[in-house]
Amino acid sequence: MRIDLNSDMGESFGAYTIGADEEILHWVTSANVACGWHGGDPHVMRQTVARAKALGVAVGAHPSYPDLLGFGRRVMQITRQEARDYMLYQVGALRAFVEAAGLTLQHVKPHGAIYNVAVKDRELSLGIAEGVKDAGGDLILVGLPDSEILKAGQELGLRVGREAFGDRAYHEDGTLVSRKIAGSLITDPAAVAQRVIGLAQGRVVAMTGREILLQADTICLHGDTPGAATIAKAVREALEKAEVQVRAMGAFLRGRT
Repeated sequence: MRIDLNSDMGESFGAYTIGADEEILHWVTSANVACGWHGGDPHVMRQTVARAKALGVAVGAHPSYPDLLGFGRRVMQITRQEARDYMLYQVGALRAFVEAAGLTLQHVKPHGAIYNVAVKDRELSLGIAEGVKDAGGDLILVGLPDSEILKAGQELGLRVGREAFGDRAYHEDGTLVSRKIAGSLITDPAAVAQRVIGLAQGRVVAMTGREILLQADTICLHGDTPGAATIAKAVREALEKAEVQVRAMGAFLRGRT
């Protein structure tokens, strides 16, 4: 078995510090770096890329709706063309810092509300995928398994990465339980580690208690979850104990038909 561990990074900006980036970077294999629209700023982008490079962590872009005030978690009505342009703009900004550091951008994982809406919205998903393709390179588009965004990516010839969440609750249909619902966020390190082992094996227990099948290439651990660094350490150690290979997704995702 092999799996990638990713976490959202670089979401601090100005005088505001968000997340436990420094601690979590020691345990993950891929970093999703904010591009300035929900969090992050040019200085933080450069710092985050440099730290990821120093620790051998692959870097991806984490673009969002233009919603700094709402941290990218508010739904906005945008056209397919706007989605395409928003992706190209943000990916291009981060890629400049990545290439300045002598690295290659690995993937694109949309953030927050735009990620969630794209699960079922085909037009939005096509716009996102088109923007990623416009950005060029052999980028991996990351999204939920069987989502419209991954279908759009495949249609356009992109590599896609199926993502699962170790610290979030699931409905029986494989979608995430809203953060507004009690119990949607799992913060016990041992419980998260156990769930991640199951996800690496293609299964997870839904909020109803029923076990469902869920195939994933990469598992996200949120950096703003309480105790995030402790959770990340517990997860990485549990995977290694279970003899699961933990590697950046770019090392094993070669395209899927």
